[in-house]
Amino acid sequence: MRRALLLLTVTIIALTTSASPQKRTLLYAVKGTDSLYLDHYVAPVEGVRPCMIFVFGGGFSSGTRDKKGDIPYYEFFTSQGYDVIAIDYRLGMKNVSAPSIIDFFKLFENTINMAVEDLFSATQFTLTHANEWNIDPGKIVISGSSAGAITVLQAEHAICNQKDICKILPEGFNYAGVISFAGAIFSIEGAPVWPRKPAPILLFHGSSDNQVPYNKMALFGIGLYGSKYIAKKLRQEDYPYWFYSVEYENHSMAGKPMHDNHGEIITFLNDFVKQGKSLMIDTNIIDNSLPKRKTFFLPTDYIKSNY
Repeated sequence: MRRALLLLTVTIIALTTSASPQKRTLLYAVKGTDSLYLDHYVAPVEGVRPCMIFVFGGGFSSGTRDKKGDIPYYEFFTSQGYDVIAIDYRLGMKNVSAPSIIDFFKLFENTINMAVEDLFSATQFTLTHANEWNIDPGKIVISGSSAGAITVLQAEHAICNQKDICKILPEGFNYAGVISFAGAIFSIEGAPVWPRKPAPILLFHGSSDNQVPYNKMALFGIGLYGSKYIAKKLRQEDYPYWFYSVEYENHSMAGKPMHDNHGEIITFLNDFVKQGKSLMIDTNIIDNSLPKRKTFFLPTDYIKSNY
């Protein structure tokens, strides 16, 4: 009898944890002629839940919130008890072709600001409905791939620097964590700084990325500062982070860890987000199956690779 009850309990747990999350699509903002929607995937667990807001990649010129290849990542998060909110955002680089370096920087700054503004609007929309949706407003994680990774890192940097763009958010609000797949921070004011302690940040990047700088790509203090640079500065400030670097890997790190590194992501969520551990971790992976690729790129290389 006891064995039968145990088997029944295990079966119920398995069915519960493997259940597909409920999904609902909502309009969260209208910006000019753009109607921005979000997909809310509800974790199949009772009670107040943490939440992950995801920003898709695509060079700020393409991509969708419901890309088929990203759905397993959402389902992974819901299996961990997190609601997932995948958002639209305005694509400022859409239909842009081979801009000059000067034009690129001007356009890119405006493009990133729009994406961050939309992320903050989606965050505020989530906070407004947190009680209704049973979401813990103190446990909202943001995650992004490529252009989306740039957006989430830029958003956290803006909060720590109290930029005007953050005024839409409640005073004192910060995310519980940031997960970046091949991201960077764009600055026109020199190297980025963090005058306030940021949320814990998990950074994935490959050293041969020719689309988003692994270290930095800057001219006269204007440019992109990648995961290696960010990790170095966070360590100098004793701020919590985990930098997962793969030698000679290319821009595939914008998506590969979303499927292959669930163990590291779970550890980050448990140790950094849930338990609040102030850890600094550098993981350098050498995969001998990867060819030795170029690791130094000019600004024009990045522009040509993306546009």
